[in-house]
Amino acid sequence: MPDRAEASGDAHLWRPYTQMKTAAPPLRAVRTEGCRITLEDGRVLIDGIASWWTACHGYNHPHIRVAVEAQLEAMPHVMFGGLTHDPAERLAARLCRRLPGDLNHVFFADSGSVAVEVAMKMAAQSWLNRGIKTRTRFLAFRGGYHGDTFATMAVCDPEEGMHALFGPLLPQHKIVDLPRDRASIAEFDRVLETESRTLTGILVEPLVQGAGGMLFHDASVLRYLRDAADHYGLPLIFDEIFTGFGRTGAMFACEQAGVIPDIVTLSKALTGGTMALSAAIARTPIFEAFLSETPSAALMHGPTYMANPLACAAANASLDLFEREDRLSQVMKIETQLRAELAPCRHFTSVRDVRVRGAIGVVELERIHALDALKAEFVAQGVWVRPFRNIVYLTPALTITETELSALTRAIQTVLR
Repeated sequence: MPDRAEASGDAHLWRPYTQMKTAAPPLRAVRTEGCRITLEDGRVLIDGIASWWTACHGYNHPHIRVAVEAQLEAMPHVMFGGLTHDPAERLAARLCRRLPGDLNHVFFADSGSVAVEVAMKMAAQSWLNRGIKTRTRFLAFRGGYHGDTFATMAVCDPEEGMHALFGPLLPQHKIVDLPRDRASIAEFDRVLETESRTLTGILVEPLVQGAGGMLFHDASVLRYLRDAADHYGLPLIFDEIFTGFGRTGAMFACEQAGVIPDIVTLSKALTGGTMALSAAIARTPIFEAFLSETPSAALMHGPTYMANPLACAAANASLDLFEREDRLSQVMKIETQLRAELAPCRHFTSVRDVRVRGAIGVVELERIHALDALKAEFVAQGVWVRPFRNIVYLTPALTITETELSALTRAIQTVLR
């Protein structure tokens, strides 16, 4: 007789970021509701990371569910090549209204990594369409993370262990420190002064570098990047896949920083954690670089499920909730509570730093621990918290209750103590 794993199909699954030879069996989830995950064995876990930062309104929000059900009945999918539909048009218009400046042209894709690749392609082809073929490298930053596909790995921190294995296979871009002090500003300025004519654009996660270590920087850094990009005529790309939709305290980090990028990428919370969708949104000069009588000057990209109507319906419903319910006030309350309840961790000998911005709480440990054991201890405390490297972090749903959030911070204190 086959065992349970074989019968259920788990033996055939290849799981993310997992050494399949030694990994413990995954927990079997059967239901989600609000900020809670119900397991098959009856245990209920309070989710501290909103399924990789996506479920900004909590799970199974009835408004999003009803919108998706209605769209499923009408038209779950249709190709976007040569056809259009109301959910995509409505979503594009609404996103452009919410973003600052002339970020007016939306290219939909199906994952964050692809959105970043599309943004990189937009920047690169905008030069090629002008007959300039010498700009072959991007300028990106240490501590950055932009995805796991080959193009995005090449603009992540090259010392980040997850991608270091592929170094010899990747295009070589310029990776420097964010210009935040005298030494890093000098390095940044030197690279631009000596190599700007070979650069395609500048790529950064605004205010918070997420999966690279939950690293924070000030808006002044982004203003410095904007000034430099303008001086050297380089497109500035903000990767807001993590920071967008309220996570840092404003709807978008670029808005909070007072900086308008040339291209912004969105995903993660775009559909409220319902299904995959992403977007690369460009300012008018970038878009106009592709307008030509020559067919080959068009942006040659087209994901099969681009602008999927179901996903667009979910995203429109998510935007409804941001408009009807004061999510940003909820973020501020979360920030205040995280600051107060994570502060005691500063006194633990295992802790290097505690930092909070918006609905992001981070406890940085002095060293890397046995992550599987650490994760199991959090489950034993009744919470779903997934540390990586030496980072224990919370990115809960923006709708989390004060009691639920206290359960998460209390679990972190208990485990780390």
